[in-house]
Amino acid sequence: MAKQVWTIGYEQATVPAVIDALVAAGVEVLADVRALPLSRRPGFSKTALAGAAREAGIEYRHFKPLGTPKEGREAARKGDQKGLERVYSGQLELPEALAAAAQLRDLASSRRVALLCFCGDAGKCHRSLLHAAMLSDFEAVHLIPAA
Repeated sequence: MAKQVWTIGYEQATVPAVIDALVAAGVEVLADVRALPLSRRPGFSKTALAGAAREAGIEYRHFKPLGTPKEGREAARKGDQKGLERVYSGQLELPEALAAAAQLRDLASSRRVALLCFCGDAGKCHRSLLHAAMLSDFEAVHLIPAA
């Protein structure tokens, strides 16, 4: 069976909907790939989200170096996919991002891992760019939490 990695965005979701989708998929580790694990959406900042995941039996890990720098987040908000790709590819060349990606690969090789960030549409999100660049030998399963 091919190795898999899951992805999930919380853009239009609640914390319970995200946790339910992760539990239903059998996810063991929630890999937060946001540069800034903060959110205006209640419950999605690092401490609250880690607590909700833990209550559901899911380990929470933050991979800050795999997040999108400010310039990339701005490009994504404007719908500038090429700009996001350019900025994020530069981010993934940094030594700390390479080290974090290696840790993520090791984790995903032995446990069921889901990459989390804000974007609801994985195709317009850096988590798909991360998958393509660093986890391309893993099948990506994009989870969509109930709205």
